[in-house]
Amino acid sequence: MGRDPRLAQLLDQGSPAAGSPLGGSLAAGSPAAGSPAGGPRPALVVVDVQRDFGEPARIAPYGLDDRASVAVDAAVTRIGSLVDEARATGVPVVWVELGSDPARPWRSSTWLRGGDPDGPMPDDEPCRIGTEGAEWYRTAPAPGETRVVKRGYSGFLGTDLEARLTSAGIGWVTVVGLTTECCVLATAQDAMQLGWPVVVPQDATAAYDTDVHDAALTLIDLNVGVVTDADETVALWRESASASVSVPASASPVGAR
Repeated sequence: MGRDPRLAQLLDQGSPAAGSPLGGSLAAGSPAAGSPAGGPRPALVVVDVQRDFGEPARIAPYGLDDRASVAVDAAVTRIGSLVDEARATGVPVVWVELGSDPARPWRSSTWLRGGDPDGPMPDDEPCRIGTEGAEWYRTAPAPGETRVVKRGYSGFLGTDLEARLTSAGIGWVTVVGLTTECCVLATAQDAMQLGWPVVVPQDATAAYDTDVHDAALTLIDLNVGVVTDADETVALWRESASASVSVPASASPVGAR
C-alpha cells in the first residue's frame, strides 16, 4: 500500500506565505523566515508524557486491563524513540505538559468528576505543579527545547504555543502523547483548526482502554489529521531534512523557556 497522498503533499509544498501558519516572524531579534525549500518545517509535539499519566502504579486506579497496560508502555517507549529521531533529524521537539495549579482549580473538570466545582482542588488532581506526578516519564526535554504548561486538555488553550510554532516557521506537526482521546485529540484538533496539518502516529499514543484509543483514532482520521505510524513519520522527517539539506537554515528554533 502506497503512502497517503496527503503526507506526500507535506514534502511538496513550497515556502509559506507571510502571515500564514507556515510563516510569520521569528523570536525577538531574529529575522523573519518561512520554511526551508522542499516543504514546510515539521515539529514534534509531545503531550502529557508525565508520571501521573504513564507510570503503572499511578494509572492503576483507572482500571487498565493487560492490553491497555502493554499499549501505554509501548507508546511511551515509541515516543522516546521519536524524540531521539526528531533531534537527530533537526525536527524541533515541543513539550506540552499539564500543570494543575491549586490556586486556580479547574471548576468544570472537578464538576465532571463528581466533585464540588466551587471547592478546593481535589487531592487526587493529576500533575499538580511541583509534585512528582507532574514530572516527565521516561523521556524529558533537552536543554533549550520548548516547554508549554497548560491547565486544560489542549496545548493551545491559554498558552503561547500557537505563537511559538508560527514564529519558528513550523508548517506541520506530529502530535504524540497521553492520552489519545483526551489531551492528544484536543491538541491535535486545535492545531488543525489553527491551520497546521496534523500527523498522529497511532503507535506513539495510547489510552487506558484500547477500544477508546481506537475510537479516538477514528475521530482524528475523520476530522483532524492523518493517522499513520512512527516509522512513516520518521521517514517523512528524513525526507524533509534531505530536501532542505542544501538550503541554509534561516528559521529559528521554537522559542524555549
